[in-house]
Amino acid sequence: MSTGRLLRAEALSWMSDEDNVTGGQSHGSVLQPFWDYLYQNHHDLLRSPPFPVVLSVSTYFFLVGLYTVLDLLAPTWPCINRYRLHPDRPVTWPNIWTTLGLTIYNNVLYIFPATVAQWLWRPPTPLPHEAPTFWSFFLGIMGCMVVFDFQYYLWHLLHHQVPWLYRTFHAVHHQYNQTFSLVTQYLSGWELFSLGFWATIDPILLQCHCLTAWGFMVFNVYVSIEQHCGYDFPWALHNLVPFGLWGGAPKHDAHHQRPGTNFAPFFSHWDWLGGTHTVPTPSSHATAGEPDKMKDQFLSFPVCLPFLSF
Repeated sequence: MSTGRLLRAEALSWMSDEDNVTGGQSHGSVLQPFWDYLYQNHHDLLRSPPFPVVLSVSTYFFLVGLYTVLDLLAPTWPCINRYRLHPDRPVTWPNIWTTLGLTIYNNVLYIFPATVAQWLWRPPTPLPHEAPTFWSFFLGIMGCMVVFDFQYYLWHLLHHQVPWLYRTFHAVHHQYNQTFSLVTQYLSGWELFSLGFWATIDPILLQCHCLTAWGFMVFNVYVSIEQHCGYDFPWALHNLVPFGLWGGAPKHDAHHQRPGTNFAPFFSHWDWLGGTHTVPTPSSHATAGEPDKMKDQFLSFPVCLPFLSF
């Protein structure tokens, strides 16, 4: 082999090795350029154990802030108010301060210490060089959503059927029978811990790429807030997903009106199978901030679970 050909062969070999080190285009993933940028510019941040928590919390407060601005503008902006589930019942400042206060309290008392503990005790997260393929990214998020949906459906149903569990842990969330975005994390510490645990463990159980896990966390936060936001926008997921397969804000608002219905957080199939599905009606609207007067009626609601009869 001539000297020129030998040099060209060495150069091609080096470039191939460099692509493998940086996770280059050789794998054909459309997400690879984005992953390369994150890997090369934010490597230490992404490997930090607190990063997933910081990502989830910052996403939550950013989205809740946007919806809260809409809530404050809605009474004087008809173009916004027309999409509210309760257009004649504005979200008031006392509603905002009360829900925000408990949210901050839970984050300071539970989330912050857990974040510090992870920072001190967990090793840095190993980052793969290759990005996930688009389909593995999409299917990974969908798989986590399906698993989380089933977990929370059972958790939610159990906490409505067992009086002690409801009174001790879940009744806090039902103090408002009209939903708005800040009700999303108006929760007891136990409920907040349960949701955070499943959102963290499900991507691990499904062996998702870390980028997929973070995508699921962000999407999960977005869907949870949209479900509680109190708006029926045309672009909301329940208006885009066909055949009524997605729950959405109207159905979850109906759950706060009739606590024996619509237990699943995202999809509708478990409520269909369990006999707990209901379609919201305009007559179900209630007063903003009014305590849930129907919360003691949940025990009398007949629940059919033929798929769990074993």
